[in-house]
Amino acid sequence: MKLNTNSNSYIIIYSAILVVVVAFLLAFVYQALKPMQDANVALDKKKQILAALNVRNLSDEEAEIKYNEMVLADYVIDEDAQCEDIPEDSLLAGYGNTEHGFKLNSSDYKAGRLALYICKVGDKYVYVVPVYGMGLWGPIWGYVGISYNKVYGAYFDHESETAGLGAEIKDSQAWQEKFIGKEVLDEPTGLIEVCLGVKKPSNIKLPNSEVDCITGATLTSDGVDAMLKESIAKYRNHMLHTPDF
Repeated sequence: MKLNTNSNSYIIIYSAILVVVVAFLLAFVYQALKPMQDANVALDKKKQILAALNVRNLSDEEAEIKYNEMVLADYVIDEDAQCEDIPEDSLLAGYGNTEHGFKLNSSDYKAGRLALYICKVGDKYVYVVPVYGMGLWGPIWGYVGISYNKVYGAYFDHESETAGLGAEIKDSQAWQEKFIGKEVLDEPTGLIEVCLGVKKPSNIKLPNSEVDCITGATLTSDGVDAMLKESIAKYRNHMLHTPDF
């Protein structure tokens, strides 16, 4: 019996088979490429953390080596400075560097599970904390390296800020470097607060802690300011209990 290729039933069956075949092929390609995609995402994250340690412009191979050298541990803590499954013998007992806090994301942050990276640069310990917030058009995030209550280094990224304006939080290394040496916590009212922030030049009252905003990107800059204060505040108790934080 010859099929009527002009009939509605033929067209529907043919289309259904085609959709199933294409969906199967797409799923297969996705699963085949996923390990590579995950590896690229992890490598990019490592480079961002290294940027907060002022280590930049490395090849992929160099970044992997440097990360393993400098990042000693990746803890998961909460706002009360309590750590999850911390070895009892030492804070630096080799608690991994990609197996715990490294796996966390913004959803974990919102749930109160905070990543903390213990790093060593030369003979100095640097604590890298992730920060999350909202810019003008979407999510912004980054990493801040802190040592003895001062910023060691900073890196920021965004999802959809305007090129040449808000996107400068990522694209301008010079702006990120303005944070280096800024004080993180202060006691202006007798209560220890996060004083690190971003302000218009005319509004800067704490020059040791505040950075000039990006020209033409006031709302994105305000987002970075809020992100720093809200995110770092969650680590305050840990900072108070760690002398070199």
